[in-house]
Amino acid sequence: MSPAWSLALRVARLAAADPHGCGGVVVRAGAGPVRDLWLDGLRAALDPDRVLRRMPAGIPDDRLLGGLDLAATLSAGRPVAQAGLLAEADGGVLIIPMAERLTAGTAARLASALDTGRVQVARDGLATSAPARIGLILLDEGVGDDERIPEALADRLAFRLDLTNIAWSETGTAGPDDEADATGDERPIADATAELCTAASALGIASLRAPLLALRVARLAAACDRRSEVSGEHVREAARLVLAPRATRLPPSTEETAETPPDRAPAEAPSEADVASDSDDRMEAGAESVVEAARAAIPAGLLAHLEATASRGPTPKAGKAGAPVSAPRSGRPAGTRPGHPREGRLALIETLRAAAPWQRLRAGAEPGGPLIRVQAADFRITRFRQRSETTTIFAVDASGSAALERLAEAKGAVELLLAEAYVRRDKVALVAFRGTGAEIVLAPTRALARARRDLSALPGGGGTPLASGLDKAADLARTAAKAGGTATLVVLTDGRANVARSGAPGRVQANADALHAAKMIRAAGIRAILVDTAARPQDSARHLAEAMGARYLPLPYADATAMSSAIRSAR
Repeated sequence: MSPAWSLALRVARLAAADPHGCGGVVVRAGAGPVRDLWLDGLRAALDPDRVLRRMPAGIPDDRLLGGLDLAATLSAGRPVAQAGLLAEADGGVLIIPMAERLTAGTAARLASALDTGRVQVARDGLATSAPARIGLILLDEGVGDDERIPEALADRLAFRLDLTNIAWSETGTAGPDDEADATGDERPIADATAELCTAASALGIASLRAPLLALRVARLAAACDRRSEVSGEHVREAARLVLAPRATRLPPSTEETAETPPDRAPAEAPSEADVASDSDDRMEAGAESVVEAARAAIPAGLLAHLEATASRGPTPKAGKAGAPVSAPRSGRPAGTRPGHPREGRLALIETLRAAAPWQRLRAGAEPGGPLIRVQAADFRITRFRQRSETTTIFAVDASGSAALERLAEAKGAVELLLAEAYVRRDKVALVAFRGTGAEIVLAPTRALARARRDLSALPGGGGTPLASGLDKAADLARTAAKAGGTATLVVLTDGRANVARSGAPGRVQANADALHAAKMIRAAGIRAILVDTAARPQDSARHLAEAMGARYLPLPYADATAMSSAIRSAR
């Protein structure tokens, strides 16, 4: 049995000991025998009276929280309530496959149940609450960084476990916990709290839940080892299991920060301040051991991956490129809302569910009428969400003697990104500015043949009307936004304008107009990237990127492949 698998089984036993207290486990692994074996170990470690239920990621609210049982209501002629899954799983564990697909609303309801241990339900027409002390096993099957579990929910779970690198040959049979080592250093719980908080700060963990969860895990570890007090080894184990996976920076090792303590006068008796200082030193030494334990548990390359992810910016959200947006009649169903059937697709089941509680009153008002009476206020229509269309707009400086080289690189980058647009359903556009103005060479399109035909005839030479090019590209971005999509603006220029908006030559006015156009792009919230095409990086291009709020990419000698890769990572 490998150490990684032993650690995974230890996490299963600790999570099974108090599912609600520790929140649960985020398990990073695809479907397979290793994950199934770990779930069997969790099931074996649970008490027999604890239920273990599976919950689909797309569960509706009435099944999760409880609501009206439509079939029983229509059969009985009176409202019949059904219990929700959260209330049914009280005291047990919910396993959620494909948890990276949880909606924000479902994640918020699960987080509320973890925080309060209760769930709001409706009984006999009155709103009340029921106990829902649950633990969660979130099975993360996402591919890449765009598919991830909502952080607000994952932050409430103590453990984060990665089984992707554990082979079947490394697994073994789960055995009983070994007896605790009698030589473990006992310490008051207050010292353990301070050490875990110090370790969390050293690891760059901003959440206050992390040290609190680590403290609970330390107590669980002591209870599982049949110890009455939390020992230093339990605190270090909690740091390895809870704090290390959340680390955002690597603290310096003990050897790097070791300093020679100042000399003391041997003849003087220790004062009260010296005694307090010695106590603080012992606490700091304990905190250092906790930090070192967490530092050793951080997987190699994890922090580099976090830095690379942070440099790319946050994942797309509402209003960002590629984010889900509301759609009236097409896309993925995302619940229902009150509305008229003319406004969207009628949700028949939800409409009947809304009308069912009122049937007795409506039948009394119209005896002998239809079996089910539906009024306008009962109508529910289905809400849909779909991926917004993303348009990449290239604004290319086609002026000067080096225009042919820049245009060749831009054409190659456009064609490479256009080929990917077939998969992502994105569009590509091209704006060229030269002489006294700018023109749309390639309107937003996915047609590769049309793009190649329009790009092949693009000329170059003349002045640099940078402001006009930025204005034209910004207009395309606003048009894409009005159509319900989003746009990414890629500007290829050296930043040295010499033609003003009016078409008159002059560097002073041209640069002022370019900065004004850049600030307007930033004010409009358009995501932008500026590629400095000069032979040497220019301050003018860097200042223009700052005014635009754009990412600055100095690529003086980049070919089409390198440029498309940089733009893809920046997006």
